[in-house]
Amino acid sequence: MKRLVFTLIFAGVVGLAARHVTPTSAATAHSTSAVAAPITVHYRSATIDGVKVFYREAGPATGPVILLLHGFPTSSHMFRNLIPTLADRYRVIAPDYPGFGQSDAPDHTKFAYTFGHYADIVDSLMGQLGAKNYVMYLMDYGAPVGYRLALKHPERVTGLIIQNGNAYVEGLTDFWNPIKAYWADGSAKNREALAGLVTLDTTKFQYTDGVKDLSRISPDNWVIDQAGLDRPGNEDIQLDLFRDYGTNVPLYPKFQAFFRERKPPTIIVWGKNDKIFPEVGAHPYLRDLPAAEMHILDTGHFALEDKLDEMAPLIRSFLDRKVASH
Repeated sequence: MKRLVFTLIFAGVVGLAARHVTPTSAATAHSTSAVAAPITVHYRSATIDGVKVFYREAGPATGPVILLLHGFPTSSHMFRNLIPTLADRYRVIAPDYPGFGQSDAPDHTKFAYTFGHYADIVDSLMGQLGAKNYVMYLMDYGAPVGYRLALKHPERVTGLIIQNGNAYVEGLTDFWNPIKAYWADGSAKNREALAGLVTLDTTKFQYTDGVKDLSRISPDNWVIDQAGLDRPGNEDIQLDLFRDYGTNVPLYPKFQAFFRERKPPTIIVWGKNDKIFPEVGAHPYLRDLPAAEMHILDTGHFALEDKLDEMAPLIRSFLDRKVASH
């Protein structure tokens, strides 16, 4: 009898508790069960003309493609935090150019380190991956690589995300004077004068200059980038690219004609304190892309490092409105 009474009392208490679950408790249980699974990023490589080209890839295989093109002196590592904010809906592909990141770095006497060659390599990679159309994120070196790719296949470009990447002479200010001297005269003296651009101090400067809250910048950035720059032979690779950057400037009118003729949906997110690609290089885009969405941010060169919380929602909104819905 005692056991029966205890059983009845226990059942009553449990039933009473179940009837008095608070809304807060229910909401907590619901929110816990609704947590999304983390995005899986794959780290892969393809062989193009005998060279291993590393790339990060995430997202649904059938989703609209977002091609992320990095700048100097980094790699696809610069997009590590952006990729998960896009890859639930979009197929994101972020390669490392030869000489950068995890890609091969052939000797500069045996491999052409030029922006035209990089565009050809990215083109081949996208062909291997079956990416027939894509939005391009263009930053620093990524801008001339991407714009050259656009000239090859203008019909494939479904949109542009432009971040501190130049296509107008207004953007080549005083920082570029020693590099311009090397374009005009490729002497050993002018080449050696640029060696300071591959030192740790300069690499760190690119991440920290113009940033208000340095606690938001991971020192892993310049440690990883500098390890790449310090590899044997890599200084010559970078000096070759500094020289070849001058070949992009005569193409600016063709880049601008592409903007006017194709009118790709465009968002510009630009760090206004960048001394390498300053804000004056951002506004001319509106001459040729008057419908572009422009956001000038209070940060420096690598804006994703401290302004991801502002940039990711802007970029995602742009893609959802202008790309996924079309």
